[in-house]
Amino acid sequence: MRIVALLILVIPGIIATFGIKLMRDATFGIFYPFLFHSAVQFVIGLILFLAGLSFIGGFILHRDRKRNLTKGRFKNNKED
Repeated sequence: MRIVALLILVIPGIIATFGIKLMRDATFGIFYPFLFHSAVQFVIGLILFLAGLSFIGGFILHRDRKRNLTKGRFKNNKED
């Protein structure tokens, strides 16, 4: 079960890392052939980075809520 959880965190980490690499390469003028402009490459890198980071952050927040480690700061205010 821990292997599955590790894979769930590693794949978005790789995506975020690739996003950082795209942004860095766009900044220094290294272009990929499938991306036709440096601004497009930077925006795609930013989107990949934010997507990976938000997935990892959401996973950690969900785990901490489940274990009651958030001290009530991130409560679900669902009124049924």
